[in-house]
Amino acid sequence: MSNPVIKYIAINKIIVIVGAYIIFSAILKATTGIDVCIPCLWKTIFGFHCPGCGLTTAFISLMELDFRKAFESNWTIFILVPLGVYYFTKDYVRFKRKYNA
Repeated sequence: MSNPVIKYIAINKIIVIVGAYIIFSAILKATTGIDVCIPCLWKTIFGFHCPGCGLTTAFISLMELDFRKAFESNWTIFILVPLGVYYFTKDYVRFKRKYNA
């Protein structure tokens, strides 16, 4: 396992699996309309929206480059996506330094 990306994925299996499912389900819904996304448990149990409701719809709208719809679905997507990219980039760079990959 000399490839640093494969090594990073192996160490972060759970995050990779959950992230891949979320991205796969969003792409599937955006391209075919088939919805295999996980429903909001908060909304299902208590009957009203949580602060995270609409993030998947907002993410799908971003993939379709419909920024207005993304903002209307959940404006926090414009904070979470850049923060997520920053976090994973920083984490990967730290990983490469630690393991000299």
